Amino acid sequence: MTGSLNGRMALITGASSGIGAGVARRFAREGAKLVLAARRADRLDALADELRGLGAEVLARPTDVTREDEVLGLYADAEAFGEVDILVNNAGMVSHRATLDLGLDEWNQLIALNLTAAFLCAREAMRVMKPRGRGKIINIGSLSAQMPRAETIAYATSKYGMEGMTRSLALDGREFGITASIVHPGLTMSDLAADSAARTPGPMLMEADTTAQVIALMASMPFEANLLTATILPIAQPYLGRG
Repeated sequence: MTGSLNGRMALITGASSGIGAGVARRFAREGAKLVLAARRADRLDALADELRGLGAEVLARPTDVTREDEVLGLYADAEAFGEVDILVNNAGMVSHRATLDLGLDEWNQLIALNLTAAFLCAREAMRVMKPRGRGKIINIGSLSAQMPRAETIAYATSKYGMEGMTRSLALDGREFGITASIVHPGLTMSDLAADSAARTPGPMLMEADTTAQVIALMASMPFEANLLTATILPIAQPYLGRG
């Protein structure tokens, strides 16, 4: 542990598993104060207890980030706990559905969680960060924002949208000292990766902490500097060149 996040407080969405939990663990080891948001209260509370055992100050706040009223309540509780310096927009879901079979309800559900919720959380982050003249918003994208998979039209659309949102946030936040960044992970151990629980990390699958290390680097940079975008992938993932 280097203590690179000492004195900073981070709000992490989708924190109860996968990359979100990996980021929470990495940030705790680096000295951050944490607000953890997710819908699954039992898993969220278990993670919070684990991190408190490492000496971290943690607020676990069950939240449905697709609902504006709950996002407003999340930030009210977070700001009562401390000052939000860093937002990690991680909450999301994936849909492996052929375009011709994708229903509007499933489309709307995915866009609401992957894109609209990220907007709501980022907007509120900017509102609390603006008076302080500093802050970092870090969005979790995907390789699908650069090279989509077949039969993932809703997911790919949401991640391309996250790329555009990040650049708009970076532009709109610049005059207030607020940066926005995006990380595009490849295959990572998480609930979103099919059968990931039965697989082991290796050349085709990363541990969540591998991505979390990059996110921690973004979060630990001086507020006046921004690592705008990063792509991280298992060395054997068929992404570069033609397979």
